[in-house]
Amino acid sequence: MATRTALITGASSGLGLSAATELARDANWHVVITGKDQHRAGAVAGPIGAEALALDLGSLDDVRSFAARFAAGGRPPLRALVCNAGIQHISGLALSKDGYEATFAVNHLGHFLLANLLLDQLVAGSRVVVVASDTHDPAKSTGMPAPRYTSAAELARGDDGWALGDPPAIAGRRRYTTSKLCNVLFTYEAARRWESRHITCNAFNPGLMPGTGLARDYPAYQRLAWRYLMPALTVMRPGINTPRTSGRALARLVSDPGLEGVTGRYWSGREEIRSSEESYDLSKADDLWQTSVALTALERSAALDPGAG
Repeated sequence: MATRTALITGASSGLGLSAATELARDANWHVVITGKDQHRAGAVAGPIGAEALALDLGSLDDVRSFAARFAAGGRPPLRALVCNAGIQHISGLALSKDGYEATFAVNHLGHFLLANLLLDQLVAGSRVVVVASDTHDPAKSTGMPAPRYTSAAELARGDDGWALGDPPAIAGRRRYTTSKLCNVLFTYEAARRWESRHITCNAFNPGLMPGTGLARDYPAYQRLAWRYLMPALTVMRPGINTPRTSGRALARLVSDPGLEGVTGRYWSGREEIRSSEESYDLSKADDLWQTSVALTALERSAALDPGAG
């Protein structure tokens, strides 16, 4: 009988589904996966013994509604939250339902609100894992443009002033890498603020992982290569991972007893490494946190203040 609950966002395919499948093999875990499409999420949740719930991270109202419904669900105590869902737009500026730049809204802001709304449900000893990416680090050879963190308010607008003349495809990729930097900044700030609650927060880099839905906004020929050609290279080129391999490494951060109390770290697969130099910038982390509080209209509480709890 399950004694603990794990919630994984964006887990109707790819990395999230692989991690959910791994956790669901342990009868102690009640696994809940989310997706924008309830039917699709339910179709993959059933065979692995998980529960599926609809969640649109691009709508702050939907995040609030989801958190309220989740609180009333009567499940075992929430012991893990995996912020996995992510998008990438390269065809031009896209806005969320709240009018914020969509990549920032889904990859960071929706998860920021969700984690804070669920904070009181996360019992002592719980783990939060944020799926980031090495693309946030310009020192790594990822083939992606370097992030450009100006201010969180400007990232939320995503306007032409931020793009500085980048062609749409480059601007879209840069918004993605910047959102991944935000994921790491959020991880470290949450680890500091939630330490007194005995809730850990770590960032996870799954590596280059072809075949996932991140390329859905790419041209047709690039989508085909991403889905069919690149996965074939996983057996020939180090650093290219399958969702199954990365999913197991992600599930380990949730379930490994040896990682109890480990917080504020950056994991590449199963290896703890340093993230980018910029990701340790306390002023940017504070700017991101305070601006996110304002953008989400999150009430100030003990959950938001360092050392409180």
